[in-house]
Amino acid sequence: MGKPTGFMEFERRLPPSRSPNERIKDWDEFTVHDDEGLLQEQGARCMDCGVPFCHVGSDIDGEAVGCPINNLIPEFNDLVYRGQWQQAYERLNRTNNFPEFTGRVCPAPCESSCVLGIHEPPVTIKSIECAIVDRAFEEGWIQPNPPVQRTGKRVAVVGSGPAGLACAAQLNSVGHSITVFERDDRIGGLLTYGIPNMKLDKTLVDRRVDLLTAEGVEFVTGVEVGGDYPAEKVMKEFDSVVLCGGATKPRDLPVEGRDLNGIHFAMEYLTEATKDLLDGRKPQQGVSAKDKDVIVIGGGDTGTDCVGTALRHGCRSLVQFEILPKPPDCRAEDNPWPEWPNILRVDYGQEEASSLFGQDPREFCLMTTRFVGDADGGVQELRTVEVEWVEEKGRLVPKPKPGTETSHKAQLVLLALGFLGPENQLLDQMGVARDPHSNVDAEFESYATSLPGVFSAGDMRRGQSLIVWAIREGRGAARECDRFLMGETALP
Repeated sequence: MGKPTGFMEFERRLPPSRSPNERIKDWDEFTVHDDEGLLQEQGARCMDCGVPFCHVGSDIDGEAVGCPINNLIPEFNDLVYRGQWQQAYERLNRTNNFPEFTGRVCPAPCESSCVLGIHEPPVTIKSIECAIVDRAFEEGWIQPNPPVQRTGKRVAVVGSGPAGLACAAQLNSVGHSITVFERDDRIGGLLTYGIPNMKLDKTLVDRRVDLLTAEGVEFVTGVEVGGDYPAEKVMKEFDSVVLCGGATKPRDLPVEGRDLNGIHFAMEYLTEATKDLLDGRKPQQGVSAKDKDVIVIGGGDTGTDCVGTALRHGCRSLVQFEILPKPPDCRAEDNPWPEWPNILRVDYGQEEASSLFGQDPREFCLMTTRFVGDADGGVQELRTVEVEWVEEKGRLVPKPKPGTETSHKAQLVLLALGFLGPENQLLDQMGVARDPHSNVDAEFESYATSLPGVFSAGDMRRGQSLIVWAIREGRGAARECDRFLMGETALP
């Protein structure tokens, strides 16, 4: 695949990004595609490696190894190298419903398991994927493709995030009539309100929704199944139901002063910022970081997105606290290839904060112990203590280090501590069985819940995970739902 000697001739090169000081002045996407010649060079780096691990889609200890949706990566790399872009898109479209999303926001576990990555920087799979689908839209290769005939079966998909959209697209393609219910005012779920515009422009989400609408999928916004639309009603009116509501219950930080004003869950903050942008409003008072000292508690993609959003709001200062130790610069011995490398990364938000304030905003091994308020009930200070990680009963736990207590001023604190699972109202109303982690109990690859004809996919079933896993699960749930409805299925 690719040029036989390409990996020896060409260095890994990522697409250019706009300068940090320039891009924090707007909400536009910050990456720019390479020209065609440079993309062909990157495709040429794909080795004839014999056994490619990039598209195996394994799950080791909860971490993705290779592409969960089994993208035909060596094939589309080779086709890009040869300039056969339309054929490259046809290969990509066989496995991925939404490469314009994964090509922008997926952390690319495919690259961490690239065979070339054992001894050289891996192939730039993610940016090649993004370039393929963007070119396909530009050239008009992607057009509505409604089914030739309808089966007469009706399916309700609850939730319009990546799992719900993938499920809807697949079921619609074989002729079922699909209604997607979304409780928010816009379709997209996490894609719309969980990911800031500078990482994923919302016009791309709207474009895909418009395409699905033209293919016959019905979208209903502002309706909460299990709330104003009773679960009993949806189960009676549809032949099957697929639950794709996500894992939206945030992990809290129950320390003294938590009820002070100015302390927000990350998703609350990110959602309000995107709504302000899309509705053409100025940031509402109380959720804007403008002229404030901001502290983000928690790392990961959500923490980074809070950093980038606060910078665009015009914060006065910004730091990001992480209770875990600082990751190493290189793989540890117990973290071998092809596992996801747990190493220190500088994402776009940290790069922007470093450029603006002169240093990386992250501080590691810090535990928040207390919030302190002002006379008006707003947060004004945060107290922390350094921790060291020690082994107790076979697992590592954080222990405070005496004499390391510190105070930090803050008028806005954002909690990016992950999620505990799905919300309870709908699942309790339906009586669906839950697993020990409170997720919907539905076996991987069957996706069937304890209720006949009810399936579940994505974060609502597996817990907080990657968009690419949500797409795989949405596709898989569609396959099993189709089998339930028709007795057999041709869906992959």
